Amino acid sequence: DGKCVICDSYVRPCTLVRICDECNYGSYQGRCVICGGPGVSDAYYCKECTIQEKDRDGCPKIVNLGSSKTDLFYERKKLARGSWNISGLYY
Repeated sequence: DGKCVICDSYVRPCTLVRICDECNYGSYQGRCVICGGPGVSDAYYCKECTIQEKDRDGCPKIVNLGSSKTDLFYERKKLARGSWNISGLYY
């Protein structure tokens, strides 16, 4: 839909995204890199991500998955450190 696969910007699409063979195999073939829905158009990196060379970090699906798992780990750690746990009950 015209969104940069790294920073979610709609401004100045620049470089075509290349997906690794493992992420584009079988039932994943032709699917959106971001949401997993049917792909309707090509994906692009925005001009800023291209200038920062984020288009050379590797497959964007793996890069985004890695950062979201890292974010989830730290969010759970932050919640567990406080007086609330994930279910909202006191320790």
